[in-house]
Amino acid sequence: MLLVLAVVIVTALLSGLRLDTDPSLLIVCVMALALTTLAINSWLGRYHHAQYQTGMQAMGHAAMSAAIIAPSAYLLLYALKLPDTSSPLVALPAVTTAFGMLVHRIGASQSGTAARPSHRVLVLGTGDPAQAVRTALEQSDSYTHVVGHYQGATEECIKVSPESLLPRTRGLVETAQKLKVHEIVVALSERRGAMPLRELLDCKLAGINVVDLASHFEQSMGQIRLDAIRASWLIFGGGFQQNVFRAALKRLSDIVIALALLVVTLPVMLMAALWITIIFGFPGFYRQERIGLHGRRFNVFKFRSVWTNAESDGQPRWAPVDDKRITRTGRFMRRFRVDKLPQLFNVLRGEMSMVGPRPERPYFVEQLTQEIPFYAIRHGVKPGVTGWAQVRLRYGAPAAKSAEKLQYDLYYVKNNSLFLDTLVLCKTVGVVLNGKGAR
Repeated sequence: MLLVLAVVIVTALLSGLRLDTDPSLLIVCVMALALTTLAINSWLGRYHHAQYQTGMQAMGHAAMSAAIIAPSAYLLLYALKLPDTSSPLVALPAVTTAFGMLVHRIGASQSGTAARPSHRVLVLGTGDPAQAVRTALEQSDSYTHVVGHYQGATEECIKVSPESLLPRTRGLVETAQKLKVHEIVVALSERRGAMPLRELLDCKLAGINVVDLASHFEQSMGQIRLDAIRASWLIFGGGFQQNVFRAALKRLSDIVIALALLVVTLPVMLMAALWITIIFGFPGFYRQERIGLHGRRFNVFKFRSVWTNAESDGQPRWAPVDDKRITRTGRFMRRFRVDKLPQLFNVLRGEMSMVGPRPERPYFVEQLTQEIPFYAIRHGVKPGVTGWAQVRLRYGAPAAKSAEKLQYDLYYVKNNSLFLDTLVLCKTVGVVLNGKGAR
């Protein structure tokens, strides 16, 4: 709001408007621009928890918001029938507001932890779940400081270090206030009859954020932990929002991006198809049955990267480390994801999206659905050429990594937005250029 106010005042002075004679105009401009910025950022998902952004990613995400906000704000000012609407200076509030937001977002995302106040977290619990919270935060979030563990009233198992235990001489509320805690993560190993509901409510009333284990991992790690969720949490919690407008917008962006990539990568695709055909014979690409939206089957297109008859016995296999079935050419293509380029045709056919969970083969889907809880939820959206799990995890032995991948897929299905799609696409560019995680 302060940024918008400053921009409008400067613009008014530059354009010769007399603020002292028309203060209502200033108020209308400030409120209109602020509400427009808030609405567009919310629509784009900018206020969802942003995960692990590099400088280029932060710039791309903020630039996307600015590119939409600037013309929208200009049209709004035009609709307000400001004086000298035809003057180029009328566009200055919109452009400057968008640019200011761009700079602010990049600066906020890239400021060092020394310049930012530490986020102080108290973990309620001393068992395995509590230790998992501490380990995850120490490995991935230097901004957060775990002040210690507060033992539950009925907890007997202590898996955390004795040095991290907080004395129970004070109540939970007094302890949290004394340590200036911002957030309490409830990670009790035994919750039945052990939840200090009154104390937790008092903490919330004292301005301390209280989250359960599932919400904590969702907000801080960009995943939904299978060992921390229940069906009721998924049903009654937020997210999982799908509507006609969101689907139409995603479909339109899929078509535009797929067509653009086809034009740019067409020479690469032609050379790859010709090279594979010369060495291994026709055809250079193959089709393989996969599971898509709502469990429907479709054929995915890929460039051939493994030897012919690699599964001559008819038994599907996960790709192990140093898979001997992959050809030398196929290894290069997989390193830079060239083998996935034909999937752009699946996107144009409406079978896939640019961003979504990785489509799996029916054999593995049937197996994993029986072994892993909530696995079928990932089929609530279209599978993607790239996805949140793909950019967060290296290719691993999928039999062992499927549950971990699902945790990121669930996060995407629950929180999918235009902003999250953009974040995934930005991270995908970095993965492709670095050739990371290929197998």
